[in-house]
Amino acid sequence: MTATDNAIAAGSVTASGSEQAASRPAAGRSRLRLSLPAGLALGSLGILGFSFSLPATRLAVADLDPWVVAFGRATMAAVMSAIYLAATRAQRPTRDQLRSLAIVVAGVVVGFPLLTSLALEVQTAAHGAVVIAILPAATAVAAVARAHEHPSGRFWLAAGAGLVAVLAFVITQGVSGPQLGDLFLIGAVVLCAIGYAEGGALSRTLGGPTTICWALVLSLPLTASATAAAVALTGLHAGATAWLGFAYVSAVSMFLGFFAWYAGLARGGVARIGQVQLAQPVLTLGWSALLLGEHVGPITLITALAVLACVAATQKAR
Repeated sequence: MTATDNAIAAGSVTASGSEQAASRPAAGRSRLRLSLPAGLALGSLGILGFSFSLPATRLAVADLDPWVVAFGRATMAAVMSAIYLAATRAQRPTRDQLRSLAIVVAGVVVGFPLLTSLALEVQTAAHGAVVIAILPAATAVAAVARAHEHPSGRFWLAAGAGLVAVLAFVITQGVSGPQLGDLFLIGAVVLCAIGYAEGGALSRTLGGPTTICWALVLSLPLTASATAAAVALTGLHAGATAWLGFAYVSAVSMFLGFFAWYAGLARGGVARIGQVQLAQPVLTLGWSALLLGEHVGPITLITALAVLACVAATQKAR
């Protein structure tokens, strides 16, 4: 697949490559600035899709075993990925890219879905939003380590302010203190941050859709085997809402959402675009209000504006 065919994924960043960008830092920064609007738009679209992941997972694990949900969603997404790769005649990953894809698999294909499914079997989606709120900060740290990015002090200040705003909001909404499931959620955040950083960096050369699709296809022997074993042990007895939740996390959370998300990270930078995740906890609780009829007070609107301001500050930070 050419760069033109995969415009959503690669854009102008693909043309330079990480090594060329390192050798020409001034030109690389110029290209990054030019690609920020597109990266921000794509990243926001991805987070909009991800924002319903926790409620959908909560619906799914109400009837289905969390192991079925975690590995079943990856299996279904892998089938869709295989069709996409064949239809677009996508390029095959190199040996170095395969190593990066293994990290993506561990982080976002296996680690995050499994640990959040286990956590949400005993926790509410709102409580999960509290812990997941630290994901943008974790992604920024991972970007320094895995994507070789170096955000400025102003960036860290804006990111920290956004994190404080989100945590203050969810705590005031009546979410209780640490629970047993928090260990799973914290582990999910760590693995997801690493997977985001590695996948975002890899998308600069491989393309966003191609990156997640190859990760899913390469993990298919593991995810399909685990799904079959879990189904044999627990069965597939579930109601309509559980199946709707499972369908969402399979098609959007595990597949389509990453098309936009990895493309956004590649275009605008992992650390910077990763801060768009600050809006996810607010959106998650917003879905609860919209779809479940929960009350949303003025503090929700104030927090949403504060989060958006912090996200905007991270995009302008040099």
